[in-house]
Amino acid sequence: MLGKSYDTQVCSIARSLELVGERWSLLIIRDALFAQVTRFGDFQHNLGIATNVLTSRLDSFVTNGIMERAGSADYILTAKGRALAVALVALTEWGDAWASPIEPPILYRHAACGDGAVHAVATCEACGVVPAEEIAIRIGPGMPAEYPAGRRGGTRAS
Repeated sequence: MLGKSYDTQVCSIARSLELVGERWSLLIIRDALFAQVTRFGDFQHNLGIATNVLTSRLDSFVTNGIMERAGSADYILTAKGRALAVALVALTEWGDAWASPIEPPILYRHAACGDGAVHAVATCEACGVVPAEEIAIRIGPGMPAEYPAGRRGGTRAS
């Protein structure tokens, strides 16, 4: 996918990028999630992506359980693929705030009530919403004991 191995990284962000970090990947997932695109030809038409690149991305999504094949030309998101919705909302909000000179072109709404705005926010189990500058990290149970000691300390994510 990225042309680089992250075998030496003990990082869920690096592992995620291996699956969905290629230039077209999140745009394909965006169309599948929010525009209900499922057909190969519709992905290609909407995105203007080369057929060989689209084939490669869709095959990778199927291999990695993000999508499944339905018939000869349909690709359906799995629960694993649909779980990327919150990440896409977060990236959209970041892009609206920091990378766009215009007002947001897309507003996310809660489909069940039809009107409530949907936002991606960091929350604390005890305190509720947490500002970005208050997010810190701690070593989790998946951190190998042999990981370099200098990188094991709890630090702020800012």
